[in-house]
Amino acid sequence: MSESERQHRNDPETLHALYQGPLEVLGRMPWSSNGTYLVTLDGEGHRKAIYKPLRGERPLWDFPSGLYRREIAAYELSDALGWGVVPPTVLRNGPMGEGSLQLFVEADFEQHYFTVSDDVRYRADLMAICAFDIVANNTDRKSGHCLIGGDGRVYGIDNGLSFHAEFKLRTVLWDYAGQDIPQPLLEDLARLRAAGLPASVADLLDDDEEREACLERMDLLLSGRRFPADPTGRRYPWPLV
Repeated sequence: MSESERQHRNDPETLHALYQGPLEVLGRMPWSSNGTYLVTLDGEGHRKAIYKPLRGERPLWDFPSGLYRREIAAYELSDALGWGVVPPTVLRNGPMGEGSLQLFVEADFEQHYFTVSDDVRYRADLMAICAFDIVANNTDRKSGHCLIGGDGRVYGIDNGLSFHAEFKLRTVLWDYAGQDIPQPLLEDLARLRAAGLPASVADLLDDDEEREACLERMDLLLSGRRFPADPTGRRYPWPLV
């Protein structure tokens, strides 16, 4: 992704709307196990966002409460790498309390990973999401969590089940297993690994064990230089889409 594209996604006007725009809840998103709400950011509906408040979270046995913080950490990691695969996501105190607020991706919702995986136009973005999910330890990368935006880019959404200290990767993006990781992605990973996990990510994680595990997963990719494979065939989310 070019620097100009990255700046466009994170333009000051958009970030200002996320942080300070007047929120109006339009309704709850269907098929969400947790409270997930579509909101407007400007009173006119020109900008929309997805609001995930702590109050709407369903308790899980293997993740602590506060999944919304991991949504924000995923964006901050994507931004620190310069990949832009996660839509801008901020901490916001909304109508139902504190939660994450993510810019809504205007997408063709008939399209998802399984429908576009063979399209060379999306290969670079999908490989970046694949590498990102390994570093973030995404445990729930469904096909429908890969959105084709109106700008022709692919975005990875629903990143709350990430950053666990135990390697729990579950994803549908296994088509690149054994392939070389593109050199630009490796360079970005090496740059961030040398600098250390930024505070914008580290401060949102639960403990030092999670922080150290994230760095170790970077080391895994940098040392292997290829996308890992899953010999068990079990590391898939359910449902797949």
